[in-house]
Amino acid sequence: MTPFEAATRAIIAAGTRLDRAGLAPATAGNYSVRLPDGTIALTVSGAHKGRLEPEQVMRASPDGIALDGKRPSAETLLHCLVYAVDPTAGGVLHTHSVTGVVLSRALAGRQAIVLDGYELLKVFPGIDTHATRVAIPLVENSQDMVAMADSLRPLLAAQDPILPAFYIRGHGLYAWGRTLAEAENVVEAVEYLLACEWETLKLERRVS
Repeated sequence: MTPFEAATRAIIAAGTRLDRAGLAPATAGNYSVRLPDGTIALTVSGAHKGRLEPEQVMRASPDGIALDGKRPSAETLLHCLVYAVDPTAGGVLHTHSVTGVVLSRALAGRQAIVLDGYELLKVFPGIDTHATRVAIPLVENSQDMVAMADSLRPLLAAQDPILPAFYIRGHGLYAWGRTLAEAENVVEAVEYLLACEWETLKLERRVS
């Protein structure tokens, strides 16, 4: 099995699981794996991630240029950005949840989603205790992927270590890891934490 074939299998399996978890509605989201030669295996534009076929995974160059004539997602540049900024990244997942979208819209004007004191923060590199706080970058949605990548680059590059997640307001989560399986762990943990934050925010508003 070639590295591309193995990546394709992993992407299809991730799509099936994330769709069952309600994180891949309609044709939303895109997934990728960095291959040993530096190229990227990623989902084509418009494919339902819960029903992916092998031909719906393509190869692109590190700067997002299609290498096999297939059409990549418009958000391919954000995957390329992650791989360029974080040399340890081996897989990237972009998911969509109702809770995350609603919470990010409720945090209008804020530039980060702050998570404090949660056990699942241990999913992030270098964190081994719940007694910590992380700030997931929260950026405005845009159809201009070049501009969005340009705004994200300094935010990610300034982190040490890099927090493997960011959120696009009203849109969805980007999360990554050394492998696609690790990226999936980050997705599940962050989506759980976003749900906790939303429930907390609703409770605070009822009390006040």
